[in-house]
Amino acid sequence: MRLLDSLEQGMRGRMVTVCAPAGSGKSTLIAQWAHSARMQTAWVSLDDRDNDTARFWRYVLHAYMEAGPSSLTDPLAAVGALVTGTTVNAIIDTLLNELAALEEPIALVLDDYHHIELAEIHDSLAYFIEYLPFRHRIIIASRGEISLDAAKWLARGERTEIGLRQLHFTQEEIDEFCRSAGVYLEQRHTRKLLEKTEGWVAGLQLASITLQDQQDIDRIIAGFGGSNEKVSSYLFQEVLDKLPSDVTDFLLQTSVFDRMDAEVCNQAFNRTDSREMLEQLRALNLFVIPLDNYNGWFRYHSLFADFLKSLLRSRSRERWLQYHLAASRAFAARRMLDKSIDHAIAGESYKVAADRLEEYIPDALKQGELASLLERIEAVSEHIPMPSNLLMYQAFAYLLMGQMHFSAETVEKLEKRYEQPETAAELEPLQGGMLFLQSNLLFYTGRYEQWDSFVGYRLQGVLPEDPIFYNFNYNMMEPLVRRTAFGLKGILSADTERIGQRFVSVLEQHGWGQSLINLYVVQALCEGYYEWNRPSDSLELARKIGLSDRARQTAGLFVPNRITLSRIYAASGQFLKAHEAIDEAVQMAEQKGEYHWLYPLRASRAHLYVKEDKLAEAKAEISRLRLSDRIQPASNRWIEYTVYARILTAQGKTTEALRQLEFIESSLEQDSCLLLRTEISLVQSLAEYQRGNRSAALQLLHEALVMGESNGYIRSFVDEGIQMKKLLHTYAEHRQRETAQAIWQDVSLVYVEKLLACFPEQENPSQPQPSLIEPLTEQELFILQLLEQGAPNKQIAAKLALKEGTVKVYLSRIYAKLGVSSRTQALAAARQLIGLAE
Repeated sequence: MRLLDSLEQGMRGRMVTVCAPAGSGKSTLIAQWAHSARMQTAWVSLDDRDNDTARFWRYVLHAYMEAGPSSLTDPLAAVGALVTGTTVNAIIDTLLNELAALEEPIALVLDDYHHIELAEIHDSLAYFIEYLPFRHRIIIASRGEISLDAAKWLARGERTEIGLRQLHFTQEEIDEFCRSAGVYLEQRHTRKLLEKTEGWVAGLQLASITLQDQQDIDRIIAGFGGSNEKVSSYLFQEVLDKLPSDVTDFLLQTSVFDRMDAEVCNQAFNRTDSREMLEQLRALNLFVIPLDNYNGWFRYHSLFADFLKSLLRSRSRERWLQYHLAASRAFAARRMLDKSIDHAIAGESYKVAADRLEEYIPDALKQGELASLLERIEAVSEHIPMPSNLLMYQAFAYLLMGQMHFSAETVEKLEKRYEQPETAAELEPLQGGMLFLQSNLLFYTGRYEQWDSFVGYRLQGVLPEDPIFYNFNYNMMEPLVRRTAFGLKGILSADTERIGQRFVSVLEQHGWGQSLINLYVVQALCEGYYEWNRPSDSLELARKIGLSDRARQTAGLFVPNRITLSRIYAASGQFLKAHEAIDEAVQMAEQKGEYHWLYPLRASRAHLYVKEDKLAEAKAEISRLRLSDRIQPASNRWIEYTVYARILTAQGKTTEALRQLEFIESSLEQDSCLLLRTEISLVQSLAEYQRGNRSAALQLLHEALVMGESNGYIRSFVDEGIQMKKLLHTYAEHRQRETAQAIWQDVSLVYVEKLLACFPEQENPSQPQPSLIEPLTEQELFILQLLEQGAPNKQIAAKLALKEGTVKVYLSRIYAKLGVSSRTQALAAARQLIGLAE
């Protein structure tokens, strides 16, 4: 009761840390509190394999889904499938927003946090704790002091520490504990137990098991001595000596598991009684800890597990290795390949581990568990020569993590193997993959001339056949592809355009036109052309992506595509079509259950309303996004905060607008995206200009112009409208007066004049379509294109996920707009109007 009260009082703050050595009763205390607490508990049990950022946060999401109401399930399940090392902050931001919307609080328990050593996890957890919504709590249990910096929460009175001294039992508590276990001791015995165990909970629990039905209590207690490890070994042996041999055999067999259920135990050791055995162990109070609410998965208490493992290894190293190999096969049969690989490595079956790695790679890449993948590859490579295809995947994983140096080193190892006659034949089928990696390394490190001379001409000859290279999803969260590392974080140049075009040409010639990598390159070019104010080129590629079934099923492509298409239409005043494009993407995101994409899409729609001077609609749309001044936004939410700042500026609330921009800017200190930095500077400059701070406005505009000129940006400036045009005129006049000041010289006035020339004479001119009764929507244009391809109504319905009756309604509407009455007439009219439609 004393400890439960301490924990309950600690829950008034943001977090509780329970730090003490193994066997001190940390997990038991928290479990007892969770059982009696007035709030739901999301429990995550950690081990040393959880030093992977993606895996760690996927477990956290699943724990919240299990503990929380059904309203959490859909949004968290959707983002849980997208967790990678590069999307963690965006995922955390989504989780924080969903928790903020809950009426009932949830306590997150991170048990055995001492296993976590990765600084990236500590940093992301600190971010999560800092912005944890009011009333929600976190409890961290660790054998030592937690590694993340929690001093600030202690100083604020928001952290409660429970340490070893508090966890030790008093003599009265020892007496009560033993009596509850059916062991009745004299006062001298409880005094001796306190002296021997120093109130150590695990020792007391072992003692209570050992002392049941024992006549010689004095002998048992006298055997306590030395360290906790020696005491536990002594007592564990006492316990094991009383158990039937079949129970002891089961304990030794299953000691190799870090986590287990009855099925995997049965499969590994050809048993049929594992469920009964696990229940028997729980009834005997033999340190079996459930890991879920359904008594499906279990683990042994760490002290007991260590004892059993040590006992098995000392009795038979051969059996230790055999049991691990059996566990590896059982997990492989369950398609739990990560655990299968770990057991194969522990069982020194490195060839088996390498074979499992080949099967595991697609899942690891899809789930974003790149750090774990690399760790396992390296563990195997220490003992056997790695197959060349695994080395190639290792180089690819390094590339995806942005570790270009290690990727290049691995590719160099492969090249050296190719020079050796005994391995050249093995590498011949991999030449395409090696070339693919070399091509990407040169491109992403900016060595464009080398790309042309060394790689470009060779791409025509050989390409990898492995679809993993082509179908990796390069965008899980960002509303524009140019915003990603794949899109070079906003960098644009003639070199990137030329190489992109050449890459697309080669892939399409070889039949990889519908591969994700090709479609992503096309979308990046589409966004670049729009930025360069080449709307016809951008529109052509936008429609090319829109016609791709693969793209329409991949939100990371389709959402940026529709946002870009919306911007193209808005730039020419076709706001109906612009809204249609956003609506298509919203429909797709909702159908696929990927709700996180709704945030940038709603922000994009609000931005359209701003351009149309419909501030009431813009405010209503942005209010649906639950933007918070407390939660530090993840970088992928830049569209939402910059649009909100534009709305506030349009309302004359420039101080609040600048505060919102500072809020998003502070979360992007490590972000190198030129596209984003330019946009934030521009919106800040307009807010400063509106409130009369001319000097600050010009300085912020200058910063944006420096980045803009180096990349040829145009639409970033022009899309800000008439106020930006006025500010650019003011900047040009200021420059002409201050010609001697060196601070302005890194932007040419020629570039400024070029930008001014791109602004329309009047704002948002609409494109007349005199031959149409009413403009065709994007959806209707798409249906016309399918008609021209000869698609029947049934096929069109399947393509658009509509009913045939709905397609007929669309066709009737199209006929009415074209002033025709048949399919043939509609096609003829559409061909005549194609110039206008494009």
